[in-house]
Amino acid sequence: MKQHCSFSQLVLVFLFQFLFCSTIAMKSTNLSTDQSSLLILKSRITSDPDNILTNNWTTKTPVCAWTGVTCGGERVTGLDIRNIGLEGSIPPEIGNLSFLVSLYMSGNIFHGNIPKEIGDLHRLKYLDLRFNTIDGEIPSSLGRCSQLEHLSLSFNRFVGRIPREIGNLTQLKELDLGSNYLNGMIPEEIGHLHKLQVFDMRYNNLTGRVSPTIFNISRLEVIRLTNNSLVGSLPIDICSYPDRSVLEELDLSYNSFDGEIPPSLSKCSQLQKLLLQSNNFSGIVPREIGNMTQLVELSLDSNSLSGSIPPEIGKLHSLIHLGLSVNHFSGSIPPSIKNLSHLTDLILDQNDLSGKIPYEVGDLKMLQILSLSENHMSGELPPTLSNLTRLTSLSLSQNDLSGNISWNMLSANLETLLLTGNNFQGTFPQNITHFRNLSMIELAKNQLSGPIPDTIGNLLRLNTLILYSNRLTGEIPLSICNLASLEVLYLSNNTLEGTIPSCLGNMSETLRILILDFNRFHGLIPDTFKKGCVLECLNLCGNRLEGKLPRSLSNCKGFQILNVGYNNIRDVFPVWMETLPQVQVLCLKSNKFYGTISPLESKKPPFPMLQYFVTSENEFTGPLPVEYLSKLGALMNQKKLRDWSNWPYKESVVIVIKGVMYPLSKLRRVYTVIDFSMNKFDGNIPNSIGNLNFLMFLNLSHNHLGGKIPESLGEATSLDYLDLSCNRLVGEIPEALTNLTFLSSLNLSYNLLVGTIPHTNQFHTFDNSSYLGNPGLCGFPLTGCESVEGLARENEEDDEEEDDNFFDGFTWGVVAMGYGCGFLFGTIGGCFIIFCVRPKWFDNFFLPIDKLVRGRK
Repeated sequence: MKQHCSFSQLVLVFLFQFLFCSTIAMKSTNLSTDQSSLLILKSRITSDPDNILTNNWTTKTPVCAWTGVTCGGERVTGLDIRNIGLEGSIPPEIGNLSFLVSLYMSGNIFHGNIPKEIGDLHRLKYLDLRFNTIDGEIPSSLGRCSQLEHLSLSFNRFVGRIPREIGNLTQLKELDLGSNYLNGMIPEEIGHLHKLQVFDMRYNNLTGRVSPTIFNISRLEVIRLTNNSLVGSLPIDICSYPDRSVLEELDLSYNSFDGEIPPSLSKCSQLQKLLLQSNNFSGIVPREIGNMTQLVELSLDSNSLSGSIPPEIGKLHSLIHLGLSVNHFSGSIPPSIKNLSHLTDLILDQNDLSGKIPYEVGDLKMLQILSLSENHMSGELPPTLSNLTRLTSLSLSQNDLSGNISWNMLSANLETLLLTGNNFQGTFPQNITHFRNLSMIELAKNQLSGPIPDTIGNLLRLNTLILYSNRLTGEIPLSICNLASLEVLYLSNNTLEGTIPSCLGNMSETLRILILDFNRFHGLIPDTFKKGCVLECLNLCGNRLEGKLPRSLSNCKGFQILNVGYNNIRDVFPVWMETLPQVQVLCLKSNKFYGTISPLESKKPPFPMLQYFVTSENEFTGPLPVEYLSKLGALMNQKKLRDWSNWPYKESVVIVIKGVMYPLSKLRRVYTVIDFSMNKFDGNIPNSIGNLNFLMFLNLSHNHLGGKIPESLGEATSLDYLDLSCNRLVGEIPEALTNLTFLSSLNLSYNLLVGTIPHTNQFHTFDNSSYLGNPGLCGFPLTGCESVEGLARENEEDDEEEDDNFFDGFTWGVVAMGYGCGFLFGTIGGCFIIFCVRPKWFDNFFLPIDKLVRGRK
């Protein structure tokens, strides 16, 4: 018996030793596997700027002592290599770290795909790969990481759809997939994640409706869906459940959500941020919003909300930001806003609000931004504005405000002052230096008078000065040259005089926009634009400037707009501007430019971006510039055309149609113009003009052009306005012009055209004035061609009889008929010569007589 027991004990001891050694061996093997997996990860690193892994992750050091590695129970349980600038890819062997609980790799430059083997990490709770350049699709195998609580993949380059398998991660508390390129719908399976606290899908390309079950996950604290293309409405019962009051942030901005804001939303009593701007929400703001007393930020801008601003909004005592701009709110601003004692931003612009600015605004002592632009506010500025000592931005443009601007009540901390488009009067104060922080002044379209004070030069932070359409007088003060940060100077439509300070050219390293049109400036245009010049727009139209165009403008390589129309500039065509590839507007109208227009010899196409080309009312001679009329890239490629609606100074570019000036932006978002009228161009209209298939306005009238109207003109199918009047064009009107189906204005009068007027498409809409002074034309709306042809046949039949019996048929009626016809055709021909051709002998003979007669009067 003793021997038996001894044998049994030996067996047990042997088995215990075997199992112990096996366990030790297994643990050693698994830790070795972890080490091998990490070394493979290290081998995929192509850049380790601080040599952290290079020097530390070696076989000479225990793996559990490696930087960023955490072990537990003889296995690697954590890997934290955040924000150390590593560059490389993630190997499939990452899936061998089977005891891994946390994996932090954010803030590096990892690229490539996430390997599907990551789904083998069944113990993983934290996965953070934010701020890398990882691409490809999110692997559906992540759905096997059943213990995952935090999944953060934002700020990468993921594409494709969100895998439905994420709905299996029932322990998930944070799901952050923002700032990627994900598309498709948000899987409704996410509504099954009942422990979810943070749901962040912002800045993707997601579409479709969001399942109501997602909005009603009971533990959700943060919902961020901004900047997608999501649609649908908010659930009418949102926040209706008793345990649904933990929501702190709801950001649905910049989507296409619609419908009304449900009153039940007010039951989310812990809500601090409600961001619904830039959607299609409609209806009124529910009065129940006053119950959301924890709100800090309320942004409902850029929707279709209407009605009045509910006075209950005054109950939101914690509110810091209130944005209701770009809606249809009407009525007055409720006095209850005085209770918003923490408010820093009050943004109500672009609505239909009316009445006076309430005195209660002055109670908002913390206010920094007050924006009421583009409403119907009236009256004078309330004196309580003087209480807003922290105000940095005051925007009241495009209202009906009036009275003098009381500069003394404005905050000395103002950085932005926008009062354009009101009825303010008064002058600039000499003590404007009191506002040393001002960077932007916009006081255009008011009734301000007097000079611009010399003290303006002390506002050293000023970058924008916009004062157009006032009653300002005097000269531009030379102190303006001190404004080293000035980018925009817009002084048009005043009565300013004197010469343009030459120092403005020296400021060209900062000055981008210089608009001085329709004043009384005289003298030369400064020729002081230096290399590195950043000037983009120079508009000096409607002054009394002389001399030549400044050649130093060629130093401004980003130059886009030149308008010197209605001056006395005498120069040849500025072919040197061909070297400026961004030029889009070139207006030389009504000056004394002369000579032929001969492009430079260059392999590059001239003026590739030009879309507004006006040389009218000058003394240019010779043939039309074929190189320009066949190779203007912007008029051949729609992608190069500028959308004027987005340019903040679009009112400064105008076009004259039938003597009326129109801002280019009010005609169309994109408008293209060639106007060579009232010069002395001769020769034919080139066939290549048909290449300009995005040309909308063409005026070649009042020149000496001859030949036929080219058939190719019918290929310029975007034409809206065509004027070829007062030339010497011959032949028939090409039938191809009926292809111009957008044509709304046509003038072919006073030429030598013959034949039948086309009558299809747009041509049946034009009246007699389009064809006057062409005796050989017939058809609608002129005399029918059959009467002209019938008269010709009768004349031919009567010729023989009249030859044999001339005296038998002679009557004084025939003489009268001949005299009348001669008088008619002579009058038409005389008018044509006088008004369209104006030969030199006519001017030499009649102008002295005209001056003598006027002198006697």
